[in-house]
Amino acid sequence: MTARSRLVNITDQSVTNMSPTTTTVKRERRKEARPGELLDAALSIFVAKGFAATRVEEVAARAGVSKGTLFLYFPSKEELFKAVVRENIAGRFPEWNDELTQFEGDSFSLLAYVMHAWWQRIGMTEASGITKLVMSEAGQFPEIAGFYQQEVIEPSHALLKRILQRGIDRGELRPLNMEYAVYSLIAPMIFLLTWKHAMAPCCPPSQIIDPIGFIDTQVDLLFNGMRAQPAADAPSSSSLT
Repeated sequence: MTARSRLVNITDQSVTNMSPTTTTVKRERRKEARPGELLDAALSIFVAKGFAATRVEEVAARAGVSKGTLFLYFPSKEELFKAVVRENIAGRFPEWNDELTQFEGDSFSLLAYVMHAWWQRIGMTEASGITKLVMSEAGQFPEIAGFYQQEVIEPSHALLKRILQRGIDRGELRPLNMEYAVYSLIAPMIFLLTWKHAMAPCCPPSQIIDPIGFIDTQVDLLFNGMRAQPAADAPSSSSLT
């Protein structure tokens, strides 16, 4: 028997000895992994190219499947994008609300924790590019903008209002106009995201922003601007004019 015939024989035996059950299990595992692989590929391409320029064929190729397979899980590019947002941001609000409920520290510590946690879980990751994408392309795709408003912006506002109301109820923050106060918390993080995806790649080393130092400074400014003051220390209306 030649070396070639022995190799063929070994291969035949390997195929023959492979259990149908084992093959089925491997296929099922691969099938279960496909949605996650497609979402990972879609996130990378959406962030790199934007919504308009992303092609589903490219997402499928990146995930190692056909376009037809992609459409089995996500019937359109819009639905694929929505799934990416839910997987990386929107679907995490129940977890974040639970953390807020269980937090035992003061308002300063809570504010610092929330902003740092957001940076670690979203800002430092590829998912941070989703916000820039929506801001850039919302006018072209109102359905995407409406979805993001409902699934991300509204829940985030509700979460931030809970944080502020908790501080007011504990006497640590002064009464605030909640509808606008939440933007004071959001604006620094939007700036940080915009800087990361627009200016950071091309700015000189002397102008690089340290995200942690930036967040610490914002927390200090925000808390001291919102904290409750003793009556004797509170500014009078005349001093504000």
